[in-house]
Amino acid sequence: MKKHKSSIKADANMEVVANCDNPATISIENRILTIRGLQVMVDRDLAELYQVDTKVLNQAVKRNIERFPESFRFQLSNNEKDELVTNCDRFNALKHSTSNPYVFTEQGVAMLSAVLKSETAIHTSIRIIEAFVAMRNFLMNNASIFQRMERLEMKQLKTDEKVDAILDKLGKDKKPKEGIFFQGQIFDAYVFVADLIRKAKDRIVIIDNYIDDSVLLQLSKRKAGVTVDIYDGQISRQLRQDVTAHNAQYPGVTLHSYQKAHDRFMIIDEDVYHIGASLKDLGKKLFAFSKMDVMTGSEMISKL
Repeated sequence: MKKHKSSIKADANMEVVANCDNPATISIENRILTIRGLQVMVDRDLAELYQVDTKVLNQAVKRNIERFPESFRFQLSNNEKDELVTNCDRFNALKHSTSNPYVFTEQGVAMLSAVLKSETAIHTSIRIIEAFVAMRNFLMNNASIFQRMERLEMKQLKTDEKVDAILDKLGKDKKPKEGIFFQGQIFDAYVFVADLIRKAKDRIVIIDNYIDDSVLLQLSKRKAGVTVDIYDGQISRQLRQDVTAHNAQYPGVTLHSYQKAHDRFMIIDEDVYHIGASLKDLGKKLFAFSKMDVMTGSEMISKL
């Protein structure tokens, strides 16, 4: 069967990107779908890989539901399920199902091995997480999209502590100096910016004419004491209110009116990054980023 991918519009703000090959021939990587901007796997695909019934898998999760927040596992809407069935033959069995399937993020997959408690589950989780990491890092860790993917080496996963260690390791990948994000890589781009924000030790400077509260949400991830200066040419009343509310809990953000910038930049301490799209729109369309070596953050700020 010839491989093909479908971009499925579910709700106005949701997109499902699915590989619709024959389930007997597709790899783990091709079972990873993009739903609501997140890379996930459907419970039925996971159950097949874990060699258990879908019902058994979901029952194990329900018995340990406190380990699976919505960022680890969520249920598809009716529209998402219908579009998935329409475009992917392997999900035809869901057409008349009264219960919508659940999908798991890579963190949810890591947690599954702890609740299924079998050697197969342990080894399968490691293989699946490696597939997630390989896809997520294909562009992140290389300036060229044609370089070989860097895979994460993991030791055997048997306890909750090892699950936490793996999740911690997933967040410590080396940051690239330049790269490309394609349309639909919303979560990948979100993670990239979040990691930059977490890396800041003293200050963050953002030059972007389209800041909104979604960017402030990202900035809440910064270390305590890190100040933020936002240079925006269109400071609305709503943005001022959002920043005031943000500062009540995460103090240190200052707005500056600045109408002389065309491109978007982010300064992390002394590192200057050129960002090809507004921070609130990362991943919605093709864009590139690069770390600038022509001047330090202090030199650039002095010229504003």
